[in-house]
Amino acid sequence: MAVTGTAVAVAVTLPGSAGADEAPRGTAAATGPTAAGGPGTPGEPAADGPAPGPAALAAAPPEGAKGVGTDPLTDDELKRAEALALTPPAASAQRDAQRDAGGGRGPQRLGTELADPRPGEETGGPRRAVVRLYDYGRDELVTKTVNLDTGKVEASGAQRGVQPSAHPEELKAALRLILDSPLGKGVKDDYKDATGKELTGPDQLWFNGDVYRTYREKDVPPQLGKCGEHRCVRLVTKVLNGAWIDTRGLIVDLSARTVTRVG
Repeated sequence: MAVTGTAVAVAVTLPGSAGADEAPRGTAAATGPTAAGGPGTPGEPAADGPAPGPAALAAAPPEGAKGVGTDPLTDDELKRAEALALTPPAASAQRDAQRDAGGGRGPQRLGTELADPRPGEETGGPRRAVVRLYDYGRDELVTKTVNLDTGKVEASGAQRGVQPSAHPEELKAALRLILDSPLGKGVKDDYKDATGKELTGPDQLWFNGDVYRTYREKDVPPQLGKCGEHRCVRLVTKVLNGAWIDTRGLIVDLSARTVTRVG
């Protein structure tokens, strides 16, 4: 990639069987001493007894609207916590300034988890949720603690320069920026070489990634000097059920909405 300046498609080959004539271990073709200690006979099971029947799938128990104690947050609690945390502030100017990873109005959701109980509330206390958001309008990590029993936001804080792991929606926004940039041409060319089709959007690729941290890199381009203050991500991508496309050298600054090549 450093030589050609384009993304590189890498074919993936999964390991096959050791050989067509080798029988899997522990099957009816295995030979050797039986469970009782006698000599084994080719073509016979190594252990006595009837073969087990097919596995039965058990239905998961119904999930209640509210968890108990330190149970994980239920789907209803997750929705309630995020709705309470995303209640717009009274000041319209502050509400209008908040932005998500795609540039839309409102902060970006990062994650919601059960809050630790407070001293003396280990048993029977109220359940609280910690909601983490990122405001691209101010490049701030916003953390809110919501009391699920009272419906009130009990604590709220904002930090700059704190970059938790990227949310899938942020990674999708980053991939869209890559495909819309001139540097995305190599990705599109590799996709067409691998599939014979045109790459038009993120949904045609499998992708993952995380925050790009400059202190782990030797040579950081000047364009990425604000990563850490800005929210920057690096992606790995592949054709759905197909070849890898190397995008690790394309760093997306989601705050500035730019794509830069490294390496």
